[in-house]
Amino acid sequence: MFKRKILSKLETWKQDKRHKPLILRGARQVGKTTVVNEFGSQFDNYLYFNLENTESIKLFEMEIPLDDLVSMLFASLGKQQKDGCTLIFIDEIQNSPKTIALLRYFYEQRPDLYVIAAGSLLENLVDVNVSFPVGRVQYLALRPCSFYEFLGALGKNNLLAVLSQKAEYTATFHEQLMYLFNQYTIVGGMPEVVQQYSETRDIIAIEDVYETLVQAYKDDSEKYVRGNKLTDTVRFILSYGWAFSGETVTLGNFANSGYKSREVGEAFRLLEKAMLLELVYPVSSTQLPIIPETKRMPKLIWFDTGLVNYQAGIRKEIIGSTDMVDSWRGHIAEQITAQELLSMEDRVGQHRSFWARPNNGAEVDFIFTHESRLYPIEVKSGTNAHLRSLQVFMDNSDVDIAIRVWSKEYSVDKVKTPKGKEFRLVNLPFYLIGRLHEILDNVLKRK
Repeated sequence: MFKRKILSKLETWKQDKRHKPLILRGARQVGKTTVVNEFGSQFDNYLYFNLENTESIKLFEMEIPLDDLVSMLFASLGKQQKDGCTLIFIDEIQNSPKTIALLRYFYEQRPDLYVIAAGSLLENLVDVNVSFPVGRVQYLALRPCSFYEFLGALGKNNLLAVLSQKAEYTATFHEQLMYLFNQYTIVGGMPEVVQQYSETRDIIAIEDVYETLVQAYKDDSEKYVRGNKLTDTVRFILSYGWAFSGETVTLGNFANSGYKSREVGEAFRLLEKAMLLELVYPVSSTQLPIIPETKRMPKLIWFDTGLVNYQAGIRKEIIGSTDMVDSWRGHIAEQITAQELLSMEDRVGQHRSFWARPNNGAEVDFIFTHESRLYPIEVKSGTNAHLRSLQVFMDNSDVDIAIRVWSKEYSVDKVKTPKGKEFRLVNLPFYLIGRLHEILDNVLKRK
């Protein structure tokens, strides 16, 4: 299995003397169990429990002192405790509210132990009576694989080395990197899909994996959603909502479904909790804080572009495209940009936003926070004169740098708005999105 970036975050957590039990969150099948199993090899004692097993649930729910429970955990697996550090991984913890409550006692009574819990969010957030111990656990989000993880899975370590250099140095490898990013956009970041593609390089062969994933999400809705109407709405979104990725959507009668705004909104909120999608709302300010205007129409962004391409049936269009920005009305370029932006963050509550000025039609695809400033991002090809909305943003902003994500080579242009404000436009190829913080730092130093 290829290495995931989150392992370095887990190693940092291990080194923290004040560590708390860790809740690893992410959509089903993004690799939570695989990552923790790999991380477990760094410990002298590694105990894995899956609470889909009723015997494991009974074990954790025993009314005995915590020290005795720890001894029972070792005994149940037939393991003798060795000297050194111990990691206990409790998978599918949502199946036992008592075990969730137990996490606080691991923190308070056995800080020498390392505890990680994970679960399927579509399940454990439906029940409002299930809550995690506030202040006694910490959270980390696992996303689908980023482009850099995709390159690692394909064994392209030479290109990863190129991408770690100055952005200007990538020009020599531009065509090769854009070809691979196009492949990444088609395949997506689901670990099982990426692994199979790395072994076969066969896009058609991974269709069965996509189908299995989507069906599993639909089955989750039937198994755990309460109420037939909500189940039907969730299943409708999981069947037809992929085609609206990157689009601004209305909740009422979404996709001509006939469902009311309240019903669709409830279904979307459930799928957001499961980390399968995000409704990205506009903001009208060009400065912090970011305050989403939730009464306005949101943009729908799914968690994985590979599933979007498969479910929406647009893979052939992307394969035959010479410029991703022109593919599928530009929506897939926005989807993959949003996905790469989110992959840079491991905070569970991280959200994306776009900028839209009320009543005049000016809209910028995304806004990006760097060093307490907001920077606009447009996903667009063409000349600088076509970036009218971005220029409107810059006229109302206190920053002098804007970003255009495109399929051409890295460069920085000097641009002047019609109102006379001068700013620098960073032309960022898709494959450098993951280094945006570092690139902005370098551009800022060159004032």
